[in-house]
Amino acid sequence: MPVNRIALICVHTSPLAPMGGAKTGGMNVYIRELSRELGRQGLRVDIFTRRSRELDPEIDTSIGENVRVIYLKAGPLLPWTPEEHYDYLSEFTAALMAFATLRSLQYDLVYSHYWLSGWVAAKLKEVWGTRFAHMYHTLGHMKKRIEVSAGYQPDIRIMTEQQILQTADRIIAATPAEQAQLRWLYRATRRQITVIPPGVNAGRFQDGMSGREARESLGLAPDGHMLLFVGRIEPLKAVDTILEALHVLRERAPAMLRRLHFMIVGGDPTSGDDREMNRLQTKSVELAIDPLVSFVGAKEQSELPRYYAAATAVIMPSDYESFGMVALEAMSSGTPVIASQVGGLQFLVRDQETGFHIPAREPISLADCIIQLLSDPSKAASMGISASRLAKTYAWSEIARRLISVFDEVADQALKNA
Repeated sequence: MPVNRIALICVHTSPLAPMGGAKTGGMNVYIRELSRELGRQGLRVDIFTRRSRELDPEIDTSIGENVRVIYLKAGPLLPWTPEEHYDYLSEFTAALMAFATLRSLQYDLVYSHYWLSGWVAAKLKEVWGTRFAHMYHTLGHMKKRIEVSAGYQPDIRIMTEQQILQTADRIIAATPAEQAQLRWLYRATRRQITVIPPGVNAGRFQDGMSGREARESLGLAPDGHMLLFVGRIEPLKAVDTILEALHVLRERAPAMLRRLHFMIVGGDPTSGDDREMNRLQTKSVELAIDPLVSFVGAKEQSELPRYYAAATAVIMPSDYESFGMVALEAMSSGTPVIASQVGGLQFLVRDQETGFHIPAREPISLADCIIQLLSDPSKAASMGISASRLAKTYAWSEIARRLISVFDEVADQALKNA
């Protein structure tokens, strides 16, 4: 029996939030775009997230046909870090069950995202008997290895992730790298995991705007070069490596800097409370490259194509990326990507073909790649064409079809076991 109605859970962040905010990134894009495509293909999708503002409606239908974002009251109406949601998961679960009961809704499957939502999905399975698929997006074990002094409680997170693995009917991994991490660090079996990558809306990122036009629209020299970072402003994104690479360029190829600008999309540059943002702003001054750098803050997804089109390269020097949605969006725009060879980026970016791989935290290697692109326009153009061609294989329509097949398989297994 095919799946018709699914509950998609994302407790700690709304899929409608602007990109590059404190809690927003590739997962938000994944949920929004996948849900839109599932709705187009006839599934009814209810996305459950926590209400954090008075302005949040109870139900939002703006994503598309057959899709609703449902904001549930759980705890005070305040913006929280993901980990601060943990103590209110029972309240969130109760609110979700009440919403469904009052409207006589029954879901064929639950699809949960991130460890907090997996906790909720496991409770729903316990009460309703509804099977669920889960996507971790990032893994506590990996973050613990990278962020030794992280501000969350890794033992609670890792313990919850282990419990999700034991309860979920299927784990969706974005890449073979994530599958390997789950098997190595969590002792998952191969049959528990299906590898299906995120997709991209290619039409959105191929709007026909030339690089010159895009740069001019952003107030930059049309005939110059722009390097771009898009994402959350947090230490593991390693934006400081880009600043250090620009300092290397200042020493080794100062003439290149006359026509170069680096733009950072993400966070709130006016917030005095953002420690990492403040650190990066201070560092750019200390390295004497601040005239070349713009912190422009978080942007709506609809604004990003212009930034990608303006960029000579998008740079992702992260310490850890489970997939790298920004890289896929940039490639769809025909923009080469320079990325550290970690997680999903080592599969998504093809070295010397759609961009460059660099070792994490090596600004000299990054500077070398930047010099290659800026000094060889034909190489940059060729990489951009290859990147755009590769991105087309990640169309959301195909990704959604693959996921629906897995959902149907999980639901059929439940009927066989009944």
